[in-house]
Amino acid sequence: MMKCPTIFEEEKQKSWKKLIKVAVSGAAGMISNHLLFMIASGEAFGQDQPIALQLLGSERSFGALEGVAMELEDSLYPLLREVSIGVDPYEVFRDAEWALLIGAKPRGPGMERADLLDINGQIFAEQGKALNAVASPNVKVLVVGNPCNTNALICLKNAPKIPPKNFHALTRLDENRAKCQLALKAGVFYDKVSNMTIWGNHSTTQVPDFLNAKIYGRPVKEIITDIKWLEDEFTKMVQTRGGVLIKKWGRSSAASTAVSIVDAIKSLTIPTPEGDWFSSGVYTTGNTYGIADDIVFSMPCRSKGDGDYELVPEILFDESLRARIKKSEDELLAEKRCVAHLIGEGVGYCDLPGDTTLPGEQ
Repeated sequence: MMKCPTIFEEEKQKSWKKLIKVAVSGAAGMISNHLLFMIASGEAFGQDQPIALQLLGSERSFGALEGVAMELEDSLYPLLREVSIGVDPYEVFRDAEWALLIGAKPRGPGMERADLLDINGQIFAEQGKALNAVASPNVKVLVVGNPCNTNALICLKNAPKIPPKNFHALTRLDENRAKCQLALKAGVFYDKVSNMTIWGNHSTTQVPDFLNAKIYGRPVKEIITDIKWLEDEFTKMVQTRGGVLIKKWGRSSAASTAVSIVDAIKSLTIPTPEGDWFSSGVYTTGNTYGIADDIVFSMPCRSKGDGDYELVPEILFDESLRARIKKSEDELLAEKRCVAHLIGEGVGYCDLPGDTTLPGEQ
């Protein structure tokens, strides 16, 4: 591992918290190119939180990784106390208190989704083992690399020392996209939209929940009375937004993904506003919604700001919402069967229900 010099050597400011170590995989990629500077500036963990960034890349990307470290040094962020880089997760993840797992292989032309699950699953199995061996035992893990729900499941299954509750799959970008579309339709600013849940998989089976969402504290359906738009256009728009962006721009979202990662971190480190909640892909065992145990499924969460969360109990369901949730649940159960060999459950076999493209997968 290459270790860059500590950026500032002066005495730690008395008002600062204890330094935390944040590991980031895929650190030379486009998402990280936005995210790392947001973290270093204090936007993610707060203006009184010094950071040590531990950056994981590959042999092929190592030159770019050195360049990223140089740029971080040259930016003179007071809170950024140390930058280290490397290609071995057993070195880079050592003592990490947060692990942001962004790096994953994109889906290439002609590649079956089952092949993508297996290839990336092997990456996240290895990273789970590394976290289990060398990270802080209470490390918080946010999986961004697609297919993120099943990658998070693989990672947690290979890290038995770490509580399953500490693993998250990023669905915050989907939540942000849903809030944006509801705000545009209602003619309000996005911060007037609350209680937005994304249920299920980060794929085109995801369920943006307009039944429980609110605008100005009132049910969405009281503000937006065009139910057909909510059921059809809104839902499809959120489900396919990532793919549309790729067609328009020729690449997957990077800046907005980085923003959503920061939002996801802040949702766990800042108390959730009274009566509100946020979406995250979390481990389902013990949930009260009737969703199958032992998968990673996006659900509504609340936090006291201590890095932990609880599922929200007071959720409304109707027949349509349950049917859509079931479709995403079935897809994740099929993905789990496909990677059984990576989670200690025998030989994997794939019976995926259709080829639901993941945003940014192509």
